[in-house]
Amino acid sequence: MKLLIVLFLFLAAFSLEAKPLETVMYVDLARYQGTWHEIASIPQFFQRKCVKDTTAEYTVLSREEIRVLNSCTTEKDERIVAEGRGKVVEPKTNAKLKVTFANFKDKYIYLLAGNYWIIKLDDDYQIAVVGHPTRKYGWILSRTPGIPDDTLADLTRFLEDRDYDTCDFFTTPQEGGLTEKRKLCDIGK
Repeated sequence: MKLLIVLFLFLAAFSLEAKPLETVMYVDLARYQGTWHEIASIPQFFQRKCVKDTTAEYTVLSREEIRVLNSCTTEKDERIVAEGRGKVVEPKTNAKLKVTFANFKDKYIYLLAGNYWIIKLDDDYQIAVVGHPTRKYGWILSRTPGIPDDTLADLTRFLEDRDYDTCDFFTTPQEGGLTEKRKLCDIGK
């Protein structure tokens, strides 16, 4: 009987595991390149000094590699920049990349790269949502510093439908966009 209970609990815990995170069907990297403004994200240690105006600029270097240039403004109103590389790991879709900022003697080290999965992308390449299969990383990106409230609400529902805790996301203050940092789950309440 105890074995049955343990087996039941194990299977119940296993079945509660999040469903696999799906990416978009295809990303045209030439259209994806350019500047994106961070609208909201799950705060990460490497962004700890960022307080506003966070952007990512992507430049295609080859069929499988892109240059990543992240920048933001600090509390002291200084602009900081980090350069990295992204490597396409699923060439059929271009939606799964590994991104690294680890650079040793002008060589980027992909062993230290993180997953960068494009899980939503509008047809005009104006809004993107980037995720990670563990759901511990996530970004809402836009070509403009601000997006309409209803679009942000739709993106919040999109993330919830994919088993993200939207209370883990915080909005990013942007010149011309949102003016304060707030939990995404509190937007519209």
